[in-house]
Amino acid sequence: MSIRTIQDILPLVEQPSRYLGTEINAIKKDLNAVQLRIVLAFPDMYEIGTSHFGLQILYHILNRHKDIAAERVFAPGLDMAAYLKSAEIPLVSLESQQPLNQFDIIGFSLLYELNYTNVLYMLELAKIPFLAGERDLSYPLIIAGGPCACNPEPVADFFDAMVVGDGENVIIEMSRAWMEWKAGGADDKEALLKKWSDITGVYVPAFFRPRYDDAGFQAFLPGLEQHPRVKRAIMGDLDRAPFPERPIVPFGKPVHDRLRLEVSRGCTRGCRFCQAGMIYRPVRERSMETLIALFEASMAATGYEDLSLLSLSTGDYECIIPLMEHLMQRCEHRRVAVSLPSLRAGSLTPQLMSLVKKVRKTGLTIAPEAGSQRLRDVVNKNIEEADIVTSVENATRLGWRVIKLYFMVGLPTETIKDLQAIVSLVRNLRKIKVKNRKGIKINVSVATFIPKPHTPFQWASQICLDAAQDKIRWLRDKLKMPGVQFKWQNPEVSLLEGLWSRGDRRLGRLLVAAHQKGCRFDGWSDKFQYRLWQEAFSQEGVEIDYYTTRARALTEPLPWDHIDAGVDKDFLQSEWAKALEGEHTGDCRDQECNNCGVCDFNLVEPKTHSTCNGTAANQRLTGQPTEAVYKKLKVAYSKQGQAKYFGHLELVNIVLRAIRRAGIQVKFSQGFHPKPLISFEDPLPVGLEGLKEHFYLEVAAGFNAQSVLERLNPQLPEGLRVIDCQPAAPRALRNNLTAAVYMVTKKDGFFDEKELTNFHNSPEVIYRRNNRKGQTKEVDLKELVLNIELLAPDRLQMTLRSEPGKTVRPPEVLGRIFSLPANKIKQTQIVKMSSENV
Repeated sequence: MSIRTIQDILPLVEQPSRYLGTEINAIKKDLNAVQLRIVLAFPDMYEIGTSHFGLQILYHILNRHKDIAAERVFAPGLDMAAYLKSAEIPLVSLESQQPLNQFDIIGFSLLYELNYTNVLYMLELAKIPFLAGERDLSYPLIIAGGPCACNPEPVADFFDAMVVGDGENVIIEMSRAWMEWKAGGADDKEALLKKWSDITGVYVPAFFRPRYDDAGFQAFLPGLEQHPRVKRAIMGDLDRAPFPERPIVPFGKPVHDRLRLEVSRGCTRGCRFCQAGMIYRPVRERSMETLIALFEASMAATGYEDLSLLSLSTGDYECIIPLMEHLMQRCEHRRVAVSLPSLRAGSLTPQLMSLVKKVRKTGLTIAPEAGSQRLRDVVNKNIEEADIVTSVENATRLGWRVIKLYFMVGLPTETIKDLQAIVSLVRNLRKIKVKNRKGIKINVSVATFIPKPHTPFQWASQICLDAAQDKIRWLRDKLKMPGVQFKWQNPEVSLLEGLWSRGDRRLGRLLVAAHQKGCRFDGWSDKFQYRLWQEAFSQEGVEIDYYTTRARALTEPLPWDHIDAGVDKDFLQSEWAKALEGEHTGDCRDQECNNCGVCDFNLVEPKTHSTCNGTAANQRLTGQPTEAVYKKLKVAYSKQGQAKYFGHLELVNIVLRAIRRAGIQVKFSQGFHPKPLISFEDPLPVGLEGLKEHFYLEVAAGFNAQSVLERLNPQLPEGLRVIDCQPAAPRALRNNLTAAVYMVTKKDGFFDEKELTNFHNSPEVIYRRNNRKGQTKEVDLKELVLNIELLAPDRLQMTLRSEPGKTVRPPEVLGRIFSLPANKIKQTQIVKMSSENV
């Protein structure tokens, strides 16, 4: 079968559901009915990109505008890319399957430096030139935003514009400027870029020409006198910031498969290594009333069973305990677990942990960063070992058995004593006794410190590769002890991240060279190829030590000096000096202002909520379910079209969340991790369609079968439909169906009738398959294929018997009888028509 469209490729690739674009709450507009078409591009896999809530926020903001259509695209898997290239099909968006090169604007999210090669990977697949200077008005404008934009220089040549800071207002201002420019004729790209330059937070690289002095340091000659620097855009009031009440519910297994609420933005703790803590200042909190309202709307629209409260330090949220109390009132009876992924040891109180564990205990991670108090003082990590020990003791007392610890090696002024202190701290934590158990399990994670722009450590040296490897190897050997698991980030990855983090515009050619050599998905351990990067360094004459291990003088011009992130350089220098002296800087949230420079105390200032109440939060909950009488229903459903790409576990997840959205009260299991009681009959494998499949569900007696059908169907994605719902017969009276009838249609060519005749005439036809243990098992198809006949040259029907320990699937039958290769079988349409008794 020749490949002409994306739909022809889907049967051939891994996890095809990541390319469907038909998720719950996805928005598909008529692209011909809008003025501006934007595609939001994430340069990593779907499972990573759909977990980035910033993309969901922009998607929501843009699609609220009647004249704008926003769609999504993620870096396709290598298998999909290979098929696209061989068939000369350009990369397309998810929602409309429109080629990227036909959109007006492509906006990339830059969250991680090791995604940079994927930007070029996606542009190449979209058939779009890499360099902004090589793209005329026949191509989309390429823009970017995200934390990496605080040093845009290494990738500046590839983008027409970049957004520095909060993007909620900026993206709409840029869109309006584009529509005005389009209405005026859209014949001068530079005119649009000048309009964009006038928007706070927008950096246009073409208007900043780099110059290099004799020492090789980069500085800039601004092309526009009125814009010598680019000031970070700051959203002053999060209660007024747009937030998606109907976020997209991804297919598959995204890395963060839960509802996320951003409780605050910014952090005032002042950790000197932390870029996010500097570039997202000041701290701005959402009110508890806003958060409760967002929770109710978003939970109803998504059906998630997990909620995560996001911020750089969630435990610092002024109303965290009242907020958790109100949330748990709502979550406990719904069996929704709440996690707080960013907590300081000092804020992990027993009261807070008791609230978290009400539904089920979520993960518990503590980040001491350094083992010794001396080094924690250097980095301004204002917690003491006693705080860490107390937090772990409280956690174990409340039932936690696994604790995660995060450390860095190579921090400024680090000595062997600081590494020894990591070992000592872990040993002390291992001694904590757990009632009726041997002890806790400790997962230790270590990464190499990477100096980041706009932090007090931006002038520091990054340790060399050999030193990082030696330190990690030493810790690994010393932490080989019962109950301790040791993990680390590959130091080669850290070195490369350090290169791009503090790089300048000369690195653009290195990125192109690395891409041409095959570097893709550098953040994935199984895809990362440091050898190819070394070849690119050599080819382009890049001295990696110049960008990484070399300490910077305070007087040296830095490649990002033209980017005003808000924090004064004088403040960063004073913090660097205090770090070298081991001096502490307090938290301006509850102490005096540290004069970092970010606040003007007019439009920009810290915004916290010490009054922990509000209308939504104080509403009395009604209708909370009590102990109910349940009845079992047998639900019949069809799984057709694109829904055939859902694996069984994925399908179960889709149905369970549809049940939650539909407001159907179901029975849960007992125990540590309660689950809805649902069971599926003989689930179909990926790629097979079914006209009438079944699952069993226990619902509260107040829900009749017809209401379940009517409530569920509007909540199911394209291709899934409930077609019948009846009270389930007692198990003893149920029919045990032992055969299934399948219709198979070959989309390219015909079935060989001679092969089918040979099968009919053979006394036995042995099929061999390997099980998960690598053992070979033989089955005789003559026993299991009850009937197989050609209905047309390209269509056949087969009836397959199934019995415990002896089954066969249609693809196996097709491969054995007709000698079809796997790819040809995947491209056939296989529909399960019915099940029957034999």
